[in-house]
Amino acid sequence: MSKRARRQHAPAFKAKVALAAIKGEMTLAQLAEHFDVHPNQITQWKSQLQEAAAEVFGPGGGNRTSEPAVDVKTLHAKIGELTLENDFLEGALSKAGLLSAKR
Repeated sequence: MSKRARRQHAPAFKAKVALAAIKGEMTLAQLAEHFDVHPNQITQWKSQLQEAAAEVFGPGGGNRTSEPAVDVKTLHAKIGELTLENDFLEGALSKAGLLSAKR
């Protein structure tokens, strides 16, 4: 008898199974057979969903974009630096005759 290799399920799949369990239209055994996962796993996903659901309706819930992932000031500084370099190179190439006047 060989063991089944560990499977990693996508978060969307876990949410789908947990929501089906919360609805209660099918028993855990039926859900386990339908989705091909162990009933204990369904119970665990269901409890995780119920615990995390309160965070969605809490302050700032569901809106994770309130704080940018990157530093905007650093990006603006980099844009300025690159613009300065482009202007310098454009002027130098124009003087050397390597850059046409039309853009």
